[in-house]
Amino acid sequence: MERLYQAVLRNTRIAPRKARLVADLVRGMPVAVALDALRVTHKKASPLFSKLIQSAMANATSTATVDIDRLVVQEAYVNEGEKLKRYLPRAQGRATQVKKRSSHIVIKLAEI
Repeated sequence: MERLYQAVLRNTRIAPRKARLVADLVRGMPVAVALDALRVTHKKASPLFSKLIQSAMANATSTATVDIDRLVVQEAYVNEGEKLKRYLPRAQGRATQVKKRSSHIVIKLAEI
């Protein structure tokens, strides 16, 4: 059984649907390749994932003797966090609800 090293970012203000695009991009990649791909990706979630991968790498090196060159992004997923409920004024005295979504992002690295 291989050991997984994880990092979690909770309640970050990005919609889960937008963050999942970046999660799908890095899943299954070696860590060095994933960081290079995130550096050139023009998405708001890219720096978040980059920092999260670096945090998971730091967790791996602090808990065990791990070769960083052999680390792979085993799992990357985004769950829905809290919604901030706001209101937007509309015509004729009405208001519509706006849900500002947040995400929980989880990265798990494994050594291959």
